[in-house]
Amino acid sequence: MQVVNGRTRSRTLAVLACGALAAATALAAPASAAAALDPTVAPGGNFDLSVWSLQLPIGSPGSPTTIGPSQLKGPDGYTNPAYFWTDKNDGSMTFWDPESGVTTPNSNYARTELREMNPSGSAADWPLSGTHTLSARLRVVSVTSNVCVGQIHLGSGGSSTKPLLELYYHANGDVVLGLENSPGGGQTPHTLTNVPLGTQWTYVIAIVGGRIQVTVNGQAHTYPIASGFSAYRQYFKAGDYNQSSSSSTSKGAKVKFYALTVAHS
Repeated sequence: MQVVNGRTRSRTLAVLACGALAAATALAAPASAAAALDPTVAPGGNFDLSVWSLQLPIGSPGSPTTIGPSQLKGPDGYTNPAYFWTDKNDGSMTFWDPESGVTTPNSNYARTELREMNPSGSAADWPLSGTHTLSARLRVVSVTSNVCVGQIHLGSGGSSTKPLLELYYHANGDVVLGLENSPGGGQTPHTLTNVPLGTQWTYVIAIVGGRIQVTVNGQAHTYPIASGFSAYRQYFKAGDYNQSSSSSTSKGAKVKFYALTVAHS
């Protein structure tokens, strides 16, 4: 981008500043939402799951069970006492993912994870232009090694099955952003902060002004998007994508969400 008398740079900084303000606003919303959670309803009674589908760590090899938005939404929506349920004490949307779970063909790790959908029921698939925001309040209760709790994943536009980015929580409390180097693979980690196991924290994952902006507990970090991703459209994922595998049905990751919202403009 050419800079003329500093004006283009000023406009770019203004866009990013607006993005930071939007992220801060998004972080404020989960705080009030958490207090209103109803522990007696399915997750769809506390969260808008009409724009998500759910992949479970069960099914047949290479073909995990998926639950659609129409089944997830509402207070009587889908719940699973082993993998996806409302905590009866705090109302949190709880995800459990054993290391031995069923995986997709492109991953060695199982997941209990939400995939963004459109209100019409079709798969979300948005461009890098505009502002796209995923906001969450959560806590990780247990994890063997590390767990991915939020992503921007590549959609249509090419053959890659990689993410644009993944946000990980490690067993030592480190919150690490993994930025994919190219659609062909390879990921660069960025340690953002440390949160003790079992402690609530917040994140906002966003595309703002053609750049990646990740805010954890109110602290924003901005990164460029590699040119190789420009042909791809994107979608959000959130939940419990465990990053370790074994034959164990007792080892795995448990993640609780107290707020989860998506916005596009």
